[in-house]
Amino acid sequence: MNSKIFNKHSITTCCLLILLMAEMGCKKQLNINQNPNFPTLNQGTPALVFPVAVLATAGEVGGNLAIVGGMWSQYFCQAALAQQYVDIDSYNLPSTDGVVNQSYVNLFTDGLKNYQFVIDQASANGDWNFNLMGTVMKAYAAEVLVDLYDEIPYSQALQGAANLNPKFDSGYSIYTSLLSSIDTALGKDFSASTNTQAGSQDLVFAGNMTNWMAFANTLKLKMYLRMVNAHPDVAQAGIQALYNGNPGFLTVDASVTNFSTTPNNDNPMYETNIRSNNTSANLRASTTFVSWLEANNDPRIVYWFGSTTPASINQGDYTNINPVYSSAPTFAETQTDPVEFISLPESYFLQAEADLRYFGGSNTQNLYNQGVLAAFSQLGLDGSSFVAGGGAYAFPAAGTMDQKLQAIIVQKWASGAYGCHGIEGFFEQNRTGYPIRSAVYSTDPGYIPGQLVISKNSDLGPGAVPKRFVFPYSETSRNTNAPAQVPETTPVWWGK
Repeated sequence: MNSKIFNKHSITTCCLLILLMAEMGCKKQLNINQNPNFPTLNQGTPALVFPVAVLATAGEVGGNLAIVGGMWSQYFCQAALAQQYVDIDSYNLPSTDGVVNQSYVNLFTDGLKNYQFVIDQASANGDWNFNLMGTVMKAYAAEVLVDLYDEIPYSQALQGAANLNPKFDSGYSIYTSLLSSIDTALGKDFSASTNTQAGSQDLVFAGNMTNWMAFANTLKLKMYLRMVNAHPDVAQAGIQALYNGNPGFLTVDASVTNFSTTPNNDNPMYETNIRSNNTSANLRASTTFVSWLEANNDPRIVYWFGSTTPASINQGDYTNINPVYSSAPTFAETQTDPVEFISLPESYFLQAEADLRYFGGSNTQNLYNQGVLAAFSQLGLDGSSFVAGGGAYAFPAAGTMDQKLQAIIVQKWASGAYGCHGIEGFFEQNRTGYPIRSAVYSTDPGYIPGQLVISKNSDLGPGAVPKRFVFPYSETSRNTNAPAQVPETTPVWWGK
């Protein structure tokens, strides 16, 4: 394992391991008394399986991928003269790398496999509440996989021993299938007597189906916007059809928040980065993020780094003995931080982009302002002066469409530092080109604060940056239908 990441939350509370093994073809039964804490296949129910799948998804997205995304979005970087995450900070993630393989396996096995079980069982029982919940979370987890790896087995996947070599499907075809599945799930009868209330078994919304419908609509909006480069006509038609249905979008975070201060039950990024490593010193302030916050007198800098003028490390410069680097503060983390799937600020920024692109832009500024205010509010701060006229983040109402889009995406990037959500900043930069990638390194006098730089110790060629994860060895070594390897620098299907 090259990247020194181990995410215990990928298997935390995984009482359904026996269920998963049974579905994948392991039929051997133990001839001893059955442990009630480890149910067998015929004891599985949507209410039992769903929270385990959600925790597993939160563990991977909020653990391994939060660290990769946070580094590649340049909120933080590897501490100088330390080794924990140098592979990530230098973009050195080959097919055998631990996080490349673990993210793939865990999102499939503990995520998609379990969600499909929930969908199948709930559908058979006419339980359209759990059917929608399972469908939305399966679409979310599959979308993350596609956005990371571009192509994955999907249409022939999850069949266990019935198909050990499923074909890889294109990312676009998977997206269209996921969107169709969400529409089907939304069209069911949520007043039926066969529906059950999830309550505490729903770790995201505590059984509030209005919020689940809003999550479904917001996820659809996000996926259609991902298509704007590769399939602009499909993106526009999909978003216009979505809005024609007068949809509700998220007005709360879609997140997991029930973490505690005990080992293996705390926030997965904290568990992975701090508790498991027995140190909080690895992830330090990146000059990229710090310089942008400083340039705008943004008070969020104190939340993240404890000072209005913190020292920082130029991204990827971890071999430098610069004495200033030793005083660069660590990135703020707590044991009870949430893991965001889609945050409230993100919901507003998605709506702002859709309004700008397809609906004349009359409500874009209002939605943008709400996104900025929500991002400040997550940290207990008031951002109203920043979006007011003359404020540092005042919407460029008289600007070009590109300037307006840049304002939206840069603020979305800044909001992604919260809630282990850095992987979305990485995805959105690859889709939109914002924040802009600097032509010079951050030590150059001409560097513009907040522009992304190429890691000082990049393992890629000159000017190259990562655009994806390569196909994992865990899949390519056994699946005869695996495609030829694609370089880390090749954009995924929706990339710019």
